[in-house]
Amino acid sequence: MEQAEILVMTKEDYPEIIQLWQNSPGIELSDADSQPNISKFLKQNPGLSYVSRVDGVLAGAVLCGTDGRRGYLYHLAVSTTYRRLGIGKILVGKVLTELRKQNIEKCHIFVIANNLEGERFWKRIGWQKRDDIFVMSYDLLVN
Repeated sequence: MEQAEILVMTKEDYPEIIQLWQNSPGIELSDADSQPNISKFLKQNPGLSYVSRVDGVLAGAVLCGTDGRRGYLYHLAVSTTYRRLGIGKILVGKVLTELRKQNIEKCHIFVIANNLEGERFWKRIGWQKRDDIFVMSYDLLVN
């Protein structure tokens, strides 16, 4: 197997990425993950989201953005074919390097509560689960 190549995510990657995310347990998608919305996100956060390819085949992807103070990771996924090869850790490392270049001091990820495999992965690579905060949302389309 050829070495994994890490590339900046583009809107042209979307058809493969959405298929990867749809087939990855622990990742929940919404209307925010439509092609127009992901294209807008990539434009607003240039150079922060990445894909990994092995022999041209999509092996993994991670979406990242920033509000200028904190980084936020979304939808890290590695195809089952390429798991346990360090691709997820490499993708996260690339994102964190780019966030540091923007003087971002902290990064967060939202992990679905019952995604135990995801929680184990994040803990294994040094992330900490926080018990002092929780997520609340407000749906602008409904309210």
